[in-house]
Amino acid sequence: MPMYFAPMEGLTDDIFRRAHKACFAGVDKYFIPFVAPTQHCVFMPKEKTALLPENNQGLYAVPQVLTKNVEYFLWAAREMRDMGYPEVNLNIGCPSPTVTTKGKGSGMLKDPESLQYFLDDIFSRSPLPISVKTRIGYDSPDEWPRLLEILKHYPMLELIIHPRTRSEQYRGDVHPDAFALAAENVSCPLVYNGNLFTAADFQAIQAQYPAVSLMAGRGAMTNPALFQEAAGGEKLSIPQLRTFIDTLYHGYAARYDQSVIIGRMRDVLKMLALGFEDSKKPLKAICKARTLDAQHLAIEQLLSLPLKETPAFGDT
Repeated sequence: MPMYFAPMEGLTDDIFRRAHKACFAGVDKYFIPFVAPTQHCVFMPKEKTALLPENNQGLYAVPQVLTKNVEYFLWAAREMRDMGYPEVNLNIGCPSPTVTTKGKGSGMLKDPESLQYFLDDIFSRSPLPISVKTRIGYDSPDEWPRLLEILKHYPMLELIIHPRTRSEQYRGDVHPDAFALAAENVSCPLVYNGNLFTAADFQAIQAQYPAVSLMAGRGAMTNPALFQEAAGGEKLSIPQLRTFIDTLYHGYAARYDQSVIIGRMRDVLKMLALGFEDSKKPLKAICKARTLDAQHLAIEQLLSLPLKETPAFGDT
């Protein structure tokens, strides 16, 4: 089963992607956190760094675009084609209020007619094959049949479905019936995304939908070995995790100063801490650390704890 690492804004940057690829197996595609093109038709420095082919060597990286403007999307797709990317992903699933209040991401699901006009235009003119990452509605799962009726008519490279609405964010259960409806009615390849936290979760979806690819984000941030476990490989071990953390640290140290390194590592470690038993104390130390030495001590406290069988995300 093809397996994809979901884009996680502020977390899965190019340094993270390369470190993960170097330490763990199982990922077929890494999706780059979205770029948001504007009228200036120039990538911001952070976006350019994320997209540079030399920063994604050795892995299959897919750039993602977040916009409601056809011309901005087409400009970005042309730039990505010229960089050598074989495909581009459209984000109409991001539930963040800072995105949706501007009518972008899953905010586009609120107006199906405008979404259809947008898709008509980009699919007729895009220089690259397009995959789409979506949710199943803005406020209610009842919106999904109409949205699906629109989406199924386009020649998508893949349709990536997170079976929650925008309003649900990451809370509560997913809606398996919504994905089942897509599996029954869509001819393009499908990708399942949402609440894949263990190898058993992967295997359950694969058993039900053998032809479907699987995408994980939060689960893979907490257990970086998740994909290799799902493929029948080794489970996460402390030595392997230590190697990953060291690789990630050295990658950040080669580019950033101390304060940035601490901040980047803190964000990753906060996710990793969810995979450990009784991690409250080292997590507090990780969040309070203001020097690299203090952060390293907190990391050692964390790595001395036993790993959980299943991470607990609550409603985050």
